[in-house]
Amino acid sequence: MKLISTQQKTFFEDEGYLVIENLLNEAEVTYYSNLYNSFLDNRIDASNYRSDLSGSDDTTKENITQIMVPSKLVPELLEKVLHIKTLKMAQELMGDDIALDFDMLINKAPNTNTITPWHQDAAYWIDMPDKRAASCWVAIDHAYKENGCMWYTPKSHLSEVLQHEQTGNKGALRCEGSEENSMCIELTPGSCVFHHGGTLHYSRGNSTDNNRRAIITNFRPTAMIALERSKGVDHTGERKVKQ
Repeated sequence: MKLISTQQKTFFEDEGYLVIENLLNEAEVTYYSNLYNSFLDNRIDASNYRSDLSGSDDTTKENITQIMVPSKLVPELLEKVLHIKTLKMAQELMGDDIALDFDMLINKAPNTNTITPWHQDAAYWIDMPDKRAASCWVAIDHAYKENGCMWYTPKSHLSEVLQHEQTGNKGALRCEGSEENSMCIELTPGSCVFHHGGTLHYSRGNSTDNNRRAIITNFRPTAMIALERSKGVDHTGERKVKQ
């Protein structure tokens, strides 16, 4: 059974993003929520893959927790609904040769109010002959403006990758962008949004009393993943602007 309609695929190709409501049901959200908390409170040791995307020098707290490759630490994730369904959707959007490149967790801690700067994911990556790539951002909490939901600039994937720079102490990359010509995508728990690797996006800080947790799966052609690995890229190293 097809998970993506022709209209949805066309929208993704034209606009650079696509919202999918209710990817997960309530019980599935509960499963991922509980597992997520095990990562955040260190019951699952992810210290080798964990960092603060804000680039802050304060080591006593994390403003934007990023945990890379959670499925390497909990392999059962690969057989669970989120990974299975988002892979099938990515294949329907971009082709049967699409595979999971890597996954990650990103949480905006309560009352940190730290933005994720405007950027394009492609700025992190080596140059590859096949540019097909997409990320699926799955909301585990209700994502809205006040806690840092995603904003996307439509059609920005159709232009060249912008100039980016490093933020703070090994923090996220950033470039120029604006909310004025972008779409605010609020999501209920278990809903998701796909975006193209070249789509410009950002999120406001979290000014609420609760976490804003998301699970992200990232996809590209199998041959391009093999090319990355042959060059030593597994997405667990330092963040830096690719030359």
